[in-house]
Amino acid sequence: MSVALLSVAAVALDALLGEPKRWHPLVAFGNFAGRIEQRFNTGGRGWRSHGVTAWVIAVLPLTLLATALSWAPYVGWIVEIVALYCALGMRSLGEHVEPVARALRSDDLEEARKRVGYLVSRQTSELDSTAVARAATESVLENGSDAVFAAIFWFVVAGAPGVVLYRLSNTLDAMWGYRNERFERFGWAAAKIDDVLNYIPARLVALTYALLGKTRLALKCWRTQAPKWDSPNAGPVMAAGAGALGVELGGPAIYHGELHERPQLGEGAPADADSIDRGWQLVQRGVWLWLLILCVGAEFYA
Repeated sequence: MSVALLSVAAVALDALLGEPKRWHPLVAFGNFAGRIEQRFNTGGRGWRSHGVTAWVIAVLPLTLLATALSWAPYVGWIVEIVALYCALGMRSLGEHVEPVARALRSDDLEEARKRVGYLVSRQTSELDSTAVARAATESVLENGSDAVFAAIFWFVVAGAPGVVLYRLSNTLDAMWGYRNERFERFGWAAAKIDDVLNYIPARLVALTYALLGKTRLALKCWRTQAPKWDSPNAGPVMAAGAGALGVELGGPAIYHGELHERPQLGEGAPADADSIDRGWQLVQRGVWLWLLILCVGAEFYA
């Protein structure tokens, strides 16, 4: 079965079922990674070498297992579909952002703050409606890249092993890749590896957002604003996405009690409930565009 059909099957499965309800492999992996971190970063004293060792122990055996299973006769194609399905978070992303938009439209700011708190790590208790919408729109653009597009990219490049390697690495970055006293040294490897794995997908996503929205503005924002952002991959994605939507994102935000003066992203109207919905629609349209390109390419090279 072609990689295009396998990708379509996995995306369709995610759209139909969403994330596994009772037992998600990434939840189990997160618990496993937590125990590894306790062993190699006791009291936050782990060095970069400990972080590299922990990353290898957490990621490589499962990637090799995925490789072996995907090569198994008769069932290998099932493993491929399941691997991508478990790595995707497309329906889950929609299920998290849509309630934020609904709460804002109902003028229920407390509910909107609570809902957006499930999506972002910044402090949400004192956000006004514009700041809530800004946080949710940023999240849908960035998580669309990480949890959907990049997973598809690595599946196309390297099948089940590629998507397992990517998703586990991305999970470790979310757990260990912080610039604080506990993870500054230990989490260095997880953060850098995730940056490398996301470098090409992030730029393809930025281009996709630009093509499906206000193209000139998106490209301008990507060129002028992304270099000012502290993340080499989130910058292009969110700058291009904000430009494509014609909305202002970025700006100051409080993380763990500290005010971070972040650059402006995008240009145009302040964020609102509509910008959340339009951001989610942009991600969905982008995914179907990628799948269409894969299917056309598969037919062309058949």
